[in-house]
Amino acid sequence: MAGNRQIRALNVAEKPSVAKAVSGILSRNQARVREGRSRYNKIFEFDYTIRGQPIHMLFTSVTGHLMELEFDDRYRKWHSCDPSELYQAPVRKTVPQDKLDIKRTLQQEARSCQWLILWLDCDREGENIAYEVIEVCTEANRNMNTWRARFSALIDRDIHEAVQNLDRPNQSFSEAVDARQEIDLRIGASFTRFQTMLLKDAFHFDFATEDRNLILSYGPCQFPTLGFIVERYWEIQAHEPEEFWTINCSHNSEEGTANFSWMRGHMFDYTCAVTIYEMCVEEPTATVTMVRQQEKLKYPPYPLSTIELEKRASRYFRLSSEHTMKVAEELYQSGFISYPRTETDSFSARTDLRAIAQEQQAHPVWGPYAQRLMDPEADLWRNPGNGGHDDKAHPPIHPTKFSAGESGWSQDHHKVYELVVRHFLACVSQPAVSAETTVEIDIAGELFSACGRVILAKNYLDVYRFDTWGGSFIPTYMLGQQFAPTTLTLDSGVTRPPPLLSEADLLSCMDKAGIGTDATMHDHIKKLLDRFYATKDANTRFSPTNLGESLVMGYDDMGYELWKPYLRSKMEDDMKAVSLGTKRKADILASCLQEMKACFLDARLNKVKLFEAMGIFFDRTNRTGAEEQQTIGGVVRRCGLCQQADMVLRRRQDGKFMVGCLGYPQCRKVVWLPGSISEAAVTSNTCNVCSPGPVFLIQFKFRRLEIPPNYSVDHLGCIGGCDDTLRQLTEICGTGPRNPPGTSASVRGQAPTTTSGRQAPTTTSGRQAPTTTSGRNPASNVQRGVCSHCRQTGHSSNGCPSQVSTSGRARSRATNHTNGGSSVPCNSCGEPCELRTANTANNRGRQFYSCQSQECRFFVWEDTINDGGVGQNASHTNARGSNATSGRRGGRGRGRRGGGGGGRGNDTTFVSATGEPVSGRRCFSCGDPSHFANACPNRGM
Repeated sequence: MAGNRQIRALNVAEKPSVAKAVSGILSRNQARVREGRSRYNKIFEFDYTIRGQPIHMLFTSVTGHLMELEFDDRYRKWHSCDPSELYQAPVRKTVPQDKLDIKRTLQQEARSCQWLILWLDCDREGENIAYEVIEVCTEANRNMNTWRARFSALIDRDIHEAVQNLDRPNQSFSEAVDARQEIDLRIGASFTRFQTMLLKDAFHFDFATEDRNLILSYGPCQFPTLGFIVERYWEIQAHEPEEFWTINCSHNSEEGTANFSWMRGHMFDYTCAVTIYEMCVEEPTATVTMVRQQEKLKYPPYPLSTIELEKRASRYFRLSSEHTMKVAEELYQSGFISYPRTETDSFSARTDLRAIAQEQQAHPVWGPYAQRLMDPEADLWRNPGNGGHDDKAHPPIHPTKFSAGESGWSQDHHKVYELVVRHFLACVSQPAVSAETTVEIDIAGELFSACGRVILAKNYLDVYRFDTWGGSFIPTYMLGQQFAPTTLTLDSGVTRPPPLLSEADLLSCMDKAGIGTDATMHDHIKKLLDRFYATKDANTRFSPTNLGESLVMGYDDMGYELWKPYLRSKMEDDMKAVSLGTKRKADILASCLQEMKACFLDARLNKVKLFEAMGIFFDRTNRTGAEEQQTIGGVVRRCGLCQQADMVLRRRQDGKFMVGCLGYPQCRKVVWLPGSISEAAVTSNTCNVCSPGPVFLIQFKFRRLEIPPNYSVDHLGCIGGCDDTLRQLTEICGTGPRNPPGTSASVRGQAPTTTSGRQAPTTTSGRQAPTTTSGRNPASNVQRGVCSHCRQTGHSSNGCPSQVSTSGRARSRATNHTNGGSSVPCNSCGEPCELRTANTANNRGRQFYSCQSQECRFFVWEDTINDGGVGQNASHTNARGSNATSGRRGGRGRGRRGGGGGGRGNDTTFVSATGEPVSGRRCFSCGDPSHFANACPNRGM
């Protein structure tokens, strides 16, 4: 590093407070301050010397992570794709909008600097942030020499030592975090979208104030944490109290009372217990068979790690882990304790522990103990034990600066600081010493024991007020001594379930199973509370909510142990291997995501288990979640309406198929498919005709009885518009039953119809009259006193002077006085054509006239008569057997297909989606012409 030319070095800390503290230490509070692009991240300037090299230091900061990992824009919206695609969708790291000013500051200062010194936290997360800063700075200056400062406390000694011993960044640590971020993003996003879209609109959640903002989140760490809570809750619920019996003995002497416990513990068999008790009562003399006296030690705790800090603060002060870490972080940034996120529970041999303890001698409460600790004659000092954990980044948590209490501290600041100091003083102290006496006696062959303890030296217990070691006196007994028990009783009791998990218990479970890290465990617990998955009582014990329990129950019923810690524990082991360089990031990403995608697909196929579990706790709504229409195949094509989301094959609740946009409800683009489909699956084949592509073909299987006999039950079709067969079957079979027997019209805006398919009359109050069986519309449907042809008053339509007859067959609409309905004469045979109502997807509810004669097939829309429209003989435009090809869709004619020739007489006539008559069609199940086969009431008989 030696050189004469002064070097400009850009220093970057993880937080503004750390930048200010380090700059103050290195510059001895002489740094000049100026503003950066971000108002919160100031720039400090001062001169310094590193190993003889003059350095002009520019010191600024970020605010945690500078970048966010996110999906490409194509996949970011919830309805933009099938959630299963998120396991391979492209991801990228970008600087979010609210941190662009920090990026501009870094790049502006980097252009004039030769060095980049990173003062980020010395854990994996800090290393990852370091590489984010490197990426941003090297965009502006690729020739920067990058260094890493490693420190654990914001005190002079640590900071000066760190800057004089600069290191290089650890890429393996950063890649481990990258792997975790990508795994969590893909798994969390896929399951969260799936759960939320599936369930939030399907049930009434009693805790949700705004259903539209409800997020049913899933996290690879969050869910196993919930699993611990639910599992303990289930153990309690499943517990059945069982009665047991035990024999208790006591003996009073001049020295006091000794209580002896039965060495069998207890018995569940009452008869056996009574038998043994009666033996003891018959021969009650007690003989002392063993007297053992020994010295016992109670060792002080190991040095303080993050998990232990959270557990002990919860146990001693009932502080939540999340709040404990917030307070500890503030104490660290103020320089009073070391870095609070550490897995290490053993001090390095280089640490000057006596200097740390010596600083506490002035405290009014524990200062006298610290003075005894420093006194060699007291023989109280002991080098701390080794807990066996070392994260190679930070030492255990310990006090770094003396304080008798700052004016700005809350009670929780005092408590956490006190815990850190007392814990440190305890771990460098001698263990407590006691003398224990154990006495065993024999009564009729049954053994009983009693134990007494006398504290000889409290040692660390004098300062660590949180620990207790109760002593109990026991009279003096001699080997072989005999006496008569004062009491000898047979007592009963019942077994009790384990208690709910406390926060300390939950942290222990997570730590043992490897769920999360010391820096993130409290966040996972907080999310469970924020998402209404669990609650915490005043004793810091957790219970699952109905929502949390039902989610775990649903996945458990599927047979998947997503709520168990095994999967996440394996992921954490893999990520640790990446940080150590023994595994490659790409390898663990591939294996982990492949396993979780298969699990996701299986869970989606078994989503009914989630519905069943939710149904136990919550009432169903009449709304349908977007995911409740099950996605049963892959993407069919890109939506041509919203141009943002994919269209996928779905199956509705009634079993019918459709191709819908994933952007629902924002985009309602849908392609309805024939109601006669029994099976459908998207293939990898694409259509060569439809554009824009690709449009993937779908393999259909139809129900034989619901399609005409000359159609195949198997069909590889395209929904892009080029498939005649698919379109024809949609027109023949419809898209599913519309009006089940005994119900009113189910399609919004569609009036109820009579049994012959005609529209029911309207009452004078505006309501629909009940469905009748007369098959006729009353004349009251035609406005009285107004010609329905020319809309003039004074005459009726059959006497309208503006009408012109053609070949003796009038085209005007006439009122059929015989049956009370409307009709027009057929322009081919002159027979009256009755008013009918279309029942197809495109023209549902629209009325038309058609001739019942199979030879004529005359047809005209009712609403085109007054607009000058004329009837048409469908046989000239629609018959497949004719030479005419000028049908209403690009010359593709549609007519009878293999269905019935003449002789139908006055059978009901259906119309196609465009209104063209489709004569000769009837139910292919029972032959009734009044309905399609997929709505046949005899279906399945």
